[in-house]
Amino acid sequence: MKPQVSTQFDSFDDPLVDAEGLEETSADDLWFLPGPMDGEPDYLPPGPRAELPETAVLDDWRKAEAGNAAHLARVAGRIGALDDRLHRGPDGWRHRLALMEAADLSWFVGDRIGPDRLALWTSMRLSGAQEDTAALARVGWAVRRLAGGPGPEVDLSAFLDRRDPENMADGADPFADRACGWLDLMAQAANLHPITRACLGFHLWSLAGLGQHGDRMEAAVTAARIASSEGKGAVFAPLAMGGAGGLRAGGPPVDRLARWLDGIETACLTAMRHLDDIEAWAARAEAEMTPLSGKTLPSLRAVLIEWPLVSAPMAEALTGASRAAVQRNLAWMEMRGLIREVTGQGRFRMWRIAT
Repeated sequence: MKPQVSTQFDSFDDPLVDAEGLEETSADDLWFLPGPMDGEPDYLPPGPRAELPETAVLDDWRKAEAGNAAHLARVAGRIGALDDRLHRGPDGWRHRLALMEAADLSWFVGDRIGPDRLALWTSMRLSGAQEDTAALARVGWAVRRLAGGPGPEVDLSAFLDRRDPENMADGADPFADRACGWLDLMAQAANLHPITRACLGFHLWSLAGLGQHGDRMEAAVTAARIASSEGKGAVFAPLAMGGAGGLRAGGPPVDRLARWLDGIETACLTAMRHLDDIEAWAARAEAEMTPLSGKTLPSLRAVLIEWPLVSAPMAEALTGASRAAVQRNLAWMEMRGLIREVTGQGRFRMWRIAT
């Protein structure tokens, strides 16, 4: 019997089968393969936007300034009139406007500190048991910076009281590193008007990494000082008196600058009307007090001009008079219609001028 010979054998001498000789398969049968890339929707999130160069940013703000040239000139005139008024007036006017501006800014940033609480904190460091002392400290800082002292362009770290003490052990100053970009951009914008430059600095503050826990108080106070950097009487340009619409973000630079100018113009008019009322009250109070002798009444008049709201302990600390003399003279002024009590309670009363 002959052995069976296997018909299945491998031969390395046989030529390989060419791919063109394979049977073509319909595309509909290849259901398991992915479709063409062009037909697929893009479900990926958008990537990070490329940052505009600084030259493009400054060009946009230069165009915005040119587009609002007439409005800018009118607002500059308003600030100039306020500057001249404060230059000729008593120092108490500047402090009073600083308190008002800081109180209005506190509502803009969400702290909501009233002028009565702010006056007590600033003068005597008094606060309620349930009050946020950190918020009071922030607004108190704003009062000090708006009332006077070197501006932010002299030493920004000192102006903001930002030294990053938790990082000082390694000998570095990270705040200076974060602030250098903002300072360089502000230096390149030196040819812009101070009002425009202040608006630019305010809106680029958070983008430069200078914001602290989302706080916008620092940005607003810094911008207010920059806008009035050329003034002799006005330490700052009011931004929030009468409303903080000019501080609202959104839109291109031309729209932001237009809102900024509207806000400053409204705030300047509010400040001027308030100074008119204060000046008229001071003249009436002086006429009423002329026949009387003593130093307590003139001292109280100066305190009431400087502070929007005054309590008896505040007046005692600021005038140096005794508590009995202060209360007696406050009662006399209230009887004469020069001041009025605003709390409506028997204790912890506060007075304001009756305009």
